[in-house]
Amino acid sequence: MRIPMKVDYGVRALVELAMHDGGGPVPTAEIAYKQGIPEAYLDQLMTTLHKFGLVSSRRGPQGGHRLARDPSEINLAMVMKTLDGNSSPLDCLINPDECVFSDSCAQQEVWKSVEEAIQELLSNITLADLAQRQRDLSESQAVRV
Repeated sequence: MRIPMKVDYGVRALVELAMHDGGGPVPTAEIAYKQGIPEAYLDQLMTTLHKFGLVSSRRGPQGGHRLARDPSEINLAMVMKTLDGNSSPLDCLINPDECVFSDSCAQQEVWKSVEEAIQELLSNITLADLAQRQRDLSESQAVRV
């Protein structure tokens, strides 16, 4: 399974917002700088995340972005679906009627199991989990320096 760049960038931006949860809005430029995301591309992602209710955004000098929900309520499956839509490994899992082998395909069962396992894993990892892990990793890195 390959994770699209927009999902990688989107998750990084959302984790950054989760780490600021409870604070004021975080400017796009700050998120872009800290996460190494091109600002123009991040603007597009934030618009999509706002449209689907994962972030709230405010324009202007005191503007920026914040999570629209508690970080523990946003899981990676939601982010994947918002930014990538179809994360199925095979088209025939989405439209089985379009495949002539669908009723008797042994490998389709395998790919369906893979898809279900991935979805279950992604559904059980929240932005709160990732933000805490990021804090832990940052602290352990600071201790080593």
